[in-house]
Formats: sequence, C-alpha cells, structure tokens
Amino acid sequence: MSGAPGELIADMIATQPPREVANPHKSNPFALDDGAATDDVNMVRRLSVTDEEKTPGVSTQEMYPTPTEEEARTLRKVADSIPVVAYSLCVVELAERASYYGVQTIFSNFMQYPLPKGGNGAGAPPVGTQETAGALGKGAQFSNAIGLLFLFMAYCITIFGGWLADTKLGRYKTILLGVLICGVSHIIMICGAIPSVLQAHQGLAPFMVSLWLLAIGAAIFKPNIAPTILDQYRHQKPYVKTLKSGERVVMDPEATVQRIMLIFYGMINIGAFYAVATTFSEKYVGYWLAFLTPGILYFSLPFLLWFLNNKLVKYPPDGSVLNKAVKMLMVAFKYNKKRIFRAGFLEAAKPTELRERGVTTYRGKAFDWTDKDCDELGRTLEACMIFLYFPIWIINDGGVGNLLTIQGSTMTTNGAPNDLLSNFNSLAIIITIPILSHGIYPLLRKRNIKYGRISRIMTGFTLAWISGIIGAIVQWKVYQTAPCGYQATNCAEAGTSVSPISIWWQLPNVTLGAISECFVNVTGYELAYARSAPGMKAIVFSFFLFTTALAYALGEVLTPAIADPNLIWAWAAPAIALFVQSIIFWYKYRKLNDDAFIGTSIRSPIDQERMTYANTHGRIANDGPSDEKKTAVQETAAEDAAPPYDTIEEKRD
Repeated sequence: MSGAPGELIADMIATQPPREVANPHKSNPFALDDGAATDDVNMVRRLSVTDEEKTPGVSTQEMYPTPTEEEARTLRKVADSIPVVAYSLCVVELAERASYYGVQTIFSNFMQYPLPKGGNGAGAPPVGTQETAGALGKGAQFSNAIGLLFLFMAYCITIFGGWLADTKLGRYKTILLGVLICGVSHIIMICGAIPSVLQAHQGLAPFMVSLWLLAIGAAIFKPNIAPTILDQYRHQKPYVKTLKSGERVVMDPEATVQRIMLIFYGMINIGAFYAVATTFSEKYVGYWLAFLTPGILYFSLPFLLWFLNNKLVKYPPDGSVLNKAVKMLMVAFKYNKKRIFRAGFLEAAKPTELRERGVTTYRGKAFDWTDKDCDELGRTLEACMIFLYFPIWIINDGGVGNLLTIQGSTMTTNGAPNDLLSNFNSLAIIITIPILSHGIYPLLRKRNIKYGRISRIMTGFTLAWISGIIGAIVQWKVYQTAPCGYQATNCAEAGTSVSPISIWWQLPNVTLGAISECFVNVTGYELAYARSAPGMKAIVFSFFLFTTALAYALGEVLTPAIADPNLIWAWAAPAIALFVQSIIFWYKYRKLNDDAFIGTSIRSPIDQERMTYANTHGRIANDGPSDEKKTAVQETAAEDAAPPYDTIEEKRD
C-alpha cells in the first residue's frame, strides 16, 4: 500500500489497490487502508488485505503482467489457481444435489407401483423376484405426469429465486432460504414413508406436500450457487506467469471459469450418484430408509454454510441493474415497433441514439443508463437466446420424463433396480470431466486449437441425438422379444412378464447422454456467467435453468404418448428434432466461437463494490474532493471496474 496518511495530499486518492484485484491499466479511485477514511468503515475492512498478503516494493504490473500481443498469441494458456472457498462451495452443492437426486430418482417407482405383494410392507418387493419396489400404485401416466410437474416447478421457480437474489436478499441469503425450505421437505417426506403410513394408504398427501416444498426450495437454491462460486475467483483478467519449470504461460480466465464449472458439474454428479444407494434401499429395505439417508446428508448443509459464512465474497442485491434493463427494453420495444428479433434491437435504446432523435429524458428523468449498459444487456439477451435451443436437447437426454425408467421396468434386471441405469449417467460424467479438464482441453490449448463454445455445444447436441436413436432401437428390440409384444409395459406393471433383454443394454444411451451434458450444460454455465450484465447473474442463471422447465413442459404435453405401443417414437421423434435443430443452431451462432469470452460484464467483487460506492456517495471521504474531482472519481471507478480488454484486436483499438 502507498505511504503513511501524512504523505497524502488531502484531495488526492491512493493509487495502489489490493493486489488480488489490481488493474494495471487504470488508477485506483479510492483511498483504502492508508488513505482518508470513507463513510463505510466496513467496506474498508472488506476491501483491505492482510499484511501477509501485501508484497512491499512490488508493483501491480510486476505481480500481474498483462500479456503483450505476441505473448497472447504464442504462450500456452492455462487455468489459474482456484480459491479453496470455491471448492468448499462445490461441496455444498454436492450435498444438496445428493439429497435432491437421492429422493427424486425413486419418485417414479414410489408413485407408479403399489406395495408389492409378499413384500415387507415398506415398499420393497420379495427377495429374489423380478418385481419392482412401489408404494402408491398410481400407474405410469400419473407417475410420469407428477414427475414432470415436479421437475417443471423445480426449474420454473428458479426465475423467482434469481430475482429474489439480485434485487432483494443477495445470493447468499437466498441460498440459506432455499436450504431451509428443502430441510422441511425432507422431514415431511421421511414421515410420509413410514411403513404404517404406507400400509394404511395414507402416503399420498404427505408425499405431495414434501414434493412441492422440495421443488420450491431447490428452485430458490439452484440459480444462486454457481454464480456465488464463480464470484470467489476474483482476478478475472489474463496475466503472464512463470511456472516452476521456467515456462512462461498466460493465466487465462476463460480456462479458469471453464475448469471451475467442470468441477462444479462433477460435484453435482458425485452427489447425484448417491441415488444408487437409494435405489438399492427401496429395493431391499423400503422407502423409509431410501428417504432417510438423503435427509441425513442434507442436514449437514447448515453447518457447512455456517462454516463458510465469513470466508465468502458476497454481492449485495442491486435492483437498479434490473430496473435499468427493463427501461432499456421498453425503449427498444417502442422504437423497434416490438420487433424483438430485429438486428441491433438495443441500439435504439442507447442514449446517444436517443439524443440524435431529440429524446433526452425517460418519463421526465435523465437517462440513468449508458451505451455500455445497452451493449452488456445485448450480450445477456444473446446468451438467453442460445439457451432457448436447449429444451429439445434436454428431452433427448434420457428421454421424455421417466421414459428410461419405464423402459427398464420391461427388461430383465436379475435383481438390479429398474431405475439403476439412470444413475450411471452421473458415473459417466464423473469419469468424463477430469478427462476433459486435465486432458483434452489443456492439450487443445497447448496446440493452439480453438474449441469454441458453440463447437462444444454442437458436440453435446450430436451425442444426444445419437443416444436418442439408440434408445429407440433398444425399445424396438424390447417390443420384439417381450411376451406381450407391443404391450410390454402393461405386462410389466401387472408383474407377469418382461423382455429377456438385459437392462444393461440401456448403458450406451445413458453414457452418450451423460457425456453430452459435459459439453452442453457446462458451456451453458460459462455463458450464463460471462455474458450476463452485472447485477443480473442470478437471473440469467435462472433463465438458463428455466429452459429445463420448458423441456419438462413439452414433456408434459407428450405424456399421453408415453404408453404402449408408442414408445419407439417417444425416443426417435425428439432425436430427429434435435438433429434438425443442431443444423439451424450451428448456422446461426457459429460466429460466437471466436467471440470475446469475458467482456465488461465480468468484474471483480471489489471493483463492483468500489463502483457502487462511488456512484452512491459521489466522493471518497468525509472531506473529499471538489465536485469536479467527484465526477472524475465516478468516471474512473466505472472504467476501473471493467477488464482492460478482451482480445488482441480490442487492445489495438
């Protein structure tokens, strides 16, 4: 940090920022630590660094040297180190997803099949039989419809969760609210699965209440955890570093965000693999144990979050960003005559364009947004448009609704649960992610091969429609070999006969669908964070998740077709639709492969707080600079909050 306070001129500002957020291209607009005191003492405490973190006599440029054009073109790009607290939050996600998938995976059997005759009365079938575990006996269509409705709610209400975080509570408090609601849900679910309740045919009401509470809690939690994890990675700007081997490399924020999201997605699926335990619990013990074990795991979450509370970088809610976005959209609608797909839609909302039209106010007040805000909102909307291509892919990933489980119930299991194979989706992802993160992606970067975001999404789409075709072929073989032919599912529900084809023939379908998720979902997380405007990250993540709700809504429409003898087309039709959509998607968005990854929408938490403070107070200290200098401080703060450039071309400009 700069010298002692006595060395500072009263109306000057300290120029040495904390090293973890230093911007080598700009001056620091705030006097921190050694500078004049601000109105917000807590902000100074949050923005300061410990003595151990300071490096006396070393400039920011020396610690984080910006790559030259030659270095950016020739040096190998590698992922930066990931903060320990980010890993810890990934463990939080693991525990939440383990409990969620642990119960969600067995919902289908719980609703569809009755208590097995000769079973133990807790839902488990007689040992050594081919029967399936069950409890409520409501049939395939009820099970599929309620299962889809649950998933629809769990992803539809994410919009509310994102809005609540960005405008009212902040992401961390919203996460806590979601955890509380889900905790209540697990308690009710466990009580409703007690054998005496099921045997009295009283299990439906508590199950439905717990189902909806779980959907609401998960929807509030889910859109906020990933952006909170990425917020912990503060230095989101490229810089040159010399490794212990002597090799000079560029620490690439794109590669770092990609690796964080791969780890995050891997943790999700390590948690989801916990469903293997619950499927065996329902098969051999009963539903009270199948619901209890995920609940016990879930109740560790409050302790994990309490431990991390004081270690996290937290954004306060900022509803003004969303308000500005709404104003910009309203103006753009007006001057584009509601043609939302028109090229340059948001150009009409830029203050410079409006002034050329003779418009200088919005509803009697001066514009509170800039041309730069319009550009950021445009990037945000473009990401949201990309996400609208995901629902057809989601339908192909495992089939419509519980189609994979229904197919498994008509095949020979030899003691394995019929919903076991769906859990191998998680295993395939757990295996694939380190191969991508530490093998394929670093190799491509080392050879300077650009494997862009759109190419990755296309790879995932292709794997998914191939898996759908495989599912259709397996279903055709089931119909060909089942004693009841094209009524195989009805016979399986009656407990009479199944196809001699082994359930393990579902494995290719499951594996390809899982690998496709590593390309599509992970890239979707990256886009949602990198291209979203400041103060809208949870909302954009929620929209990304909302496309899953759209897929389930479409699946709900297709539910009547999820019955014999139509199951071949239930697999084949979505695969054909995805194949056609993939061609359209590539033609429309292939140019984004070379688009800058991190634009002005990515800011470090400390930069963001500085800019917010400057815009709110208009000064640095109680005895701050003059009005002219206050204006200069605000302008400098806005510039300092943004990364210096995205690409070499932008640097030359």
